[in-house]
Amino acid sequence: MSTAEKWHFVSVEDYLAEEERSPTKREYRAGVVYAMAEAKNSHNRIATNALGQLYSQLRGRPRQPCNSDTKIRIRLLDGTRFYYPDAFVVCQPNPPDDVFHDAPVVVLEVASASTRRIDLGEKRDAYLSIPSLAVYLVAEVKEPFVRIFRRSPFGDFRNEAAEGLDAVIDLYEGASFEDETTDRFVSEEDAD
Repeated sequence: MSTAEKWHFVSVEDYLAEEERSPTKREYRAGVVYAMAEAKNSHNRIATNALGQLYSQLRGRPRQPCNSDTKIRIRLLDGTRFYYPDAFVVCQPNPPDDVFHDAPVVVLEVASASTRRIDLGEKRDAYLSIPSLAVYLVAEVKEPFVRIFRRSPFGDFRNEAAEGLDAVIDLYEGASFEDETTDRFVSEEDAD
């Protein structure tokens, strides 16, 4: 008998049903469920500050900031994934009864020593595959440093960085969003 760990495949439907009753948040990666570790106060402070900034910038606009209690669903060729980012923004929200969104335009993860590899590897690759995504940010918990992956006008992502306590991150520079009233894409400047 092998000592290798055996994976138990879980369907999307079973994951979503079990997640409603689970006392801990769990992410889903193509049939495998992973429990999330509790976040430390320093992590939560950064995520809360980011969400507050997003809310204040988006107030009165048709964009919706979301916190870490809402999942993002990503459909990839190798299977569906559900992640709980620390904060994100959607322009076209899913129906109110859903427990996830499909089309984020901004996603923020707060990285620590235990999550950095996944945040900058697996999750980055999955998030950057989302057609609506304009910006993916990974904020470090141990220093004032944010990695920014911003979609260029050509559709690829450019890697930027913001370092230091006085760094300003323009989340929407060069980003285009679908105008919900006309179903056309507009730049952030045109939307104001």
